[in-house]
Amino acid sequence: MSLTLPAIALICGLILLVWSADRFVVGAAATARYAGMPPLLIGMVVIGFGTSAPEMVVSAISAAQGNPGLALGNAYGSNIANIALILGMTALISPITVQSGVLRKELPILLAVTFLGAGLLLDLYLSRVDALILLLVFTLIMGWSIWLGLRQRQDSLSGDVDHMLEDNSMSLRASLAWLLVGMSLLVVSSRILVWGAVEIARGFGVSDLIIGLTVVSIGTSLPELASSLVAIRKGEHDLAIGNVIGSNLFNTLAVVGIAGAIRPLEIGAEVLYRDCLLMGLLTLALFLVRAGSDGQKQISRVNGLLLLTIYLGYSGYLISKVLGLL
Repeated sequence: MSLTLPAIALICGLILLVWSADRFVVGAAATARYAGMPPLLIGMVVIGFGTSAPEMVVSAISAAQGNPGLALGNAYGSNIANIALILGMTALISPITVQSGVLRKELPILLAVTFLGAGLLLDLYLSRVDALILLLVFTLIMGWSIWLGLRQRQDSLSGDVDHMLEDNSMSLRASLAWLLVGMSLLVVSSRILVWGAVEIARGFGVSDLIIGLTVVSIGTSLPELASSLVAIRKGEHDLAIGNVIGSNLFNTLAVVGIAGAIRPLEIGAEVLYRDCLLMGLLTLALFLVRAGSDGQKQISRVNGLLLLTIYLGYSGYLISKVLGLL
């Protein structure tokens, strides 16, 4: 079978996925505002869910079709890309200062969740029980986020969300329309993307895990990259890093949990000792930046360059494995 059609499907699927995810996030956030939801809650829950919707749909479809490597590679590859690629590129443009007290509370939670996810994979198997544990923890954290968002309405993150909503003001009818259109196209584009990725992996004899960790994870992380770059250009630093923290929480708990609940997954040792390890170290580094004692919680340009270098080295290693150079 020629790989021309799968390649076209992969590219078109990624483009449609990024566009539909953006429309979904804008529509969902505007609809939530019309429903009277506080800006802080929109930033913590709605936007975090919206930017992770591509990973969620792609991984669910991959698991249902019997491609567990693609499901896990997409989730963990997106987490690595979110910290190393997205925050690295964003910090190179402008150092990111974390001012939000809410985000400082979420960072240790993200670190704990990351190590919980890795711990459940120590037996190299993601069972339905493991998946249900992840989904239960996700539900508890979402409950805490909703409680905190309703109780603590004033935070620098809520100011950033207010500015974003003002820049994307639309009627309730338009908000609902974009919400429905974005969600529908997310499903369609994800199915196209998964088919193209699986066919290319088979054609080149590459594991679907590698495809998930590279091409698919970068594609599904593009909504976070776009929103972070826009946010940092407007000086909305907390929104930029909040996108990444929220997305990684959703990916580790909900995306992997949903995939495992649909179909228990055999885990290759490299997922635990290469990908989960790097994801954990990057999350720990992000936490340590937050916990700095200089009073300025900042991801500097030097930090950004280091993060970007790590990501390029990791991607280069994966590509070298595919080409048989290592």
